[in-house]
Amino acid sequence: MEIDLFEEVYRLTRQIPRGKVSTYGAIAKALGDIRASRAVGFALNQNPNPDFTPCYKVVNSDGTLGGFGLGIEEKIRRLEKDGIKVIDGKIVNFDEVFFDNFVSEYPLKRLRKEQLELSKKVRIEDDFDDIETIGGLDVAYSSRKRRLACAACVIMDRLGNVMDRVWITDEIKFPYVPTYLAYRELPLFEKLINRVKERPSIFLVDGNGILHPYRIGIASHLGIVLDIPTIGVAKNLLHGEIEGRYIFDKGDKIGYVLYSSKRPIFISPGHRVSMETSIDIVKRFLKYRIPEPLRQAHILAKSKIKEIDQQI
Repeated sequence: MEIDLFEEVYRLTRQIPRGKVSTYGAIAKALGDIRASRAVGFALNQNPNPDFTPCYKVVNSDGTLGGFGLGIEEKIRRLEKDGIKVIDGKIVNFDEVFFDNFVSEYPLKRLRKEQLELSKKVRIEDDFDDIETIGGLDVAYSSRKRRLACAACVIMDRLGNVMDRVWITDEIKFPYVPTYLAYRELPLFEKLINRVKERPSIFLVDGNGILHPYRIGIASHLGIVLDIPTIGVAKNLLHGEIEGRYIFDKGDKIGYVLYSSKRPIFISPGHRVSMETSIDIVKRFLKYRIPEPLRQAHILAKSKIKEIDQQI
């Protein structure tokens, strides 16, 4: 399921009546998950038409103003034009002018339901032929045009020789929301993988596999959708408790901590790969902190998006 979450945020924002304000958190709840509060702020910061989508009506939960792309003074001017008083950077009688009676289909709840269904299809067992090549998948984001992203794939053979390098650029339709990363990056990866000359035996993905509250991180999600073997390699711990070198959640082993440098990485099977094989493959391709196919994909994506930024 592909959803343009930016447009969902804008649609909800346009429901705020004149003389009323709402909050980033209230819009996040109307989307279906309070964890989307920061994403709401990001989306409103990227609002292409503040006159049509009145993002000046969205403030912090304590009544302070928050940000506005056209400047705080302009935000105050627009609010006061609507009859909303602002004193010392705070909405007067905030509770009286607060609006949260949104009409919504709660898109994030629908995505969560989809995740739960997909998680039942994940197989943590080795289901692939001999490992001939390994692909690394990563995404870099523009610093100038923040909805623009570059996805890159670098494929290596067993000896670490680069066999293929592919990249694409596209606009994202989904700001970052914790535990929903697949809906941000998976559309890019699907297009990218279709450009690969020959699919590798296994893909390493910058993100998690089953090391996820719902056992369906981006590596698992991608593996299910395309029916390919995948492994998640993350730089930060999203979920679970570390016991020794393994990561557990409710008694289930969901990941592995690997200290290849001062900062660990977190390995988890995605789909059609076992835990132990996932660990072994990552270790086999380790030269620095990040396994080489993934590190090279990161370098490629960053270099291409930098080139684009310099032209903007």
